[in-house]
Amino acid sequence: MMQVSQLIKIQARKAFAALYNLEVELTDITLNETKPEFEGDYTIVMFSFVKQLRKSPDALCNEVGEWLVNNNQSLFSGFNVIKGFLNLVIADTYWLQFLADNRRADFGHLPANGKKAMIEYSSPNTNKPLHLGHLRNNFLGWSVAEIYKANGWDVQKTCIVNDRGVHICKSMLAWKKFGEGRTPASTNTKGDHFVGEYYVKFENALQEEAKAVEAVIIAGNVPENMDADTLTKATRLQQIVAENADADKVAEAKAALKDIYRNATPIMQEVRRMLLKWEEGDEETLSLWRTMNGWVYEGFDTTYQRIGSDFDKTYYESNTYLLGKDFVAEGLEKGVFYKKEDGSVWIDLTEDGLDEKLVLRKDGTSVYITQDIGLAEKKYEDFPMDVSLYVIGDEQNYHMKVLQLICKKLGMPFADGIFHLSYGMVDLPSGRMKSREGTVVDADDLCDEMERVAGEKTEELGKVKDFTEEELKQLYKTLGLGALKFYLLRVDPKKRMVFNPEESIDFQGFTGTFVQFSHARLKAILRKNEAEPQAFDTTAPLLPAEKKLIVELEKFSSVIAQAGEEMNPSVIAGYLFNVAKTFNGFVTELRVLQAETDDKKQLRLSISQLTGIVIKNGMALLGISVPERM
Repeated sequence: MMQVSQLIKIQARKAFAALYNLEVELTDITLNETKPEFEGDYTIVMFSFVKQLRKSPDALCNEVGEWLVNNNQSLFSGFNVIKGFLNLVIADTYWLQFLADNRRADFGHLPANGKKAMIEYSSPNTNKPLHLGHLRNNFLGWSVAEIYKANGWDVQKTCIVNDRGVHICKSMLAWKKFGEGRTPASTNTKGDHFVGEYYVKFENALQEEAKAVEAVIIAGNVPENMDADTLTKATRLQQIVAENADADKVAEAKAALKDIYRNATPIMQEVRRMLLKWEEGDEETLSLWRTMNGWVYEGFDTTYQRIGSDFDKTYYESNTYLLGKDFVAEGLEKGVFYKKEDGSVWIDLTEDGLDEKLVLRKDGTSVYITQDIGLAEKKYEDFPMDVSLYVIGDEQNYHMKVLQLICKKLGMPFADGIFHLSYGMVDLPSGRMKSREGTVVDADDLCDEMERVAGEKTEELGKVKDFTEEELKQLYKTLGLGALKFYLLRVDPKKRMVFNPEESIDFQGFTGTFVQFSHARLKAILRKNEAEPQAFDTTAPLLPAEKKLIVELEKFSSVIAQAGEEMNPSVIAGYLFNVAKTFNGFVTELRVLQAETDDKKQLRLSISQLTGIVIKNGMALLGISVPERM
């Protein structure tokens, strides 16, 4: 069924053609919801047509308003004019017919549009478990994929696993040094947690060795793994730290010194040798790599299943890191890239507002952007999509701009369809998380905490005495995970946010718990009626509370469309909160089961039923289940 907003625009276009012989595009017609202080449902803004038609704003509003009401009595029941704004009142019969026609299980979903989208999200490293930051990424990617599906797209959800490189070798080396043959099974530890502990152990050892390197330099000696140029640079940076009053320069110098100390440690030299062995195909190194990654994958699978993330296809960096080199050769031939005297290959993006970017090192090895070009092509070969959406944190904004620009300059057919869903980091009330210091909030621990808080807050209300122990366990899981997802998705992805578990579970606030509670409340009403809602009179007048809720429900398809266009699940979350609030006002003001007449009872039951469909379908787009009772 076409949205009422679209119908209004179509009728307004007919009015301009009939009254003034003027052809206008639907996009030229500005339509807003009428402000609460005025009578009406939708408002057409007429000022853009005043000069063209040489009429006063009020005269134009009155003429168009009269035409619309006289020629569309099934849609409009009246209008009023406020200083160039045409406020239109939608007929009750329209809303009642809408309700009668749309109480179906898939309400809100649009038909297939023939377009394809690939959405990449999660992208974990196999040296640590998933944490709070990964949760925002997973929830965003999964939800946007479902929103695209609801808008009629054919969607493939993908994940690139960062399973190779220095950071992976850190965990491997730490296990060789400190593991003493322990395994996840022998220590009764989840695999990803087990490997993550060794990543932290490596960092702790690295910090101690870095302090020793610093002490050697301060004493005026040369560390074993440092050349003369690096030593000179370190000495100069130490001088800046000691003598400079500029806080920013001191901070930069300290950061540079930290890198110098770390890179000069024996343990970092061992890691680099291990990575070289991996690249050379050393079987002992590869065997350890496969074993430890296997532990991590088992842990990831458990977490993904718990949080409801899934993928249609998973790519592994170990299989893709050599991709892209052929495109460098092609780009050199086309003049897209250029080679420097040392043999390294670059692209100059200064005319595009960026800078020069390395695409191939002088030794012929690729960099991340090279790999990403190759993977982008591989993804298109596997699934020729119209949109290739990357859900990646905002610290990669520059990298993603470079990737799309290079793909465009290489003439790749998918380049225009590349979109970066950039999102802000998640902080805690105590501050920023740091992986290598072991201060991140583990995803599994957070889920446990959310279920615990859900249980405490539910039991405070004292309304779960008739639940079995298994039913309570499932309820707390549903509420806890629902609160977590809603809290992380209710914020515009572009914004950085602070997550507070206690705030996320509130039966009255802007939370998933409030929406879930509203769904359980309406389900209780429907259960008490026992029978399905029956037909009602579609010509009877509506009471304000009835109409207000129907009007809100009618917006569902347009809200889904907006969320898809903006790639923004917070649009859905905000809408569902308004639906839940409006429903609670509806049942507070009006009796449903004890309505004044049977016709009103059937009407209000039907409204409640559609509200349940909207909440259930909308929350499903966020990956959230809604309980039948609470």
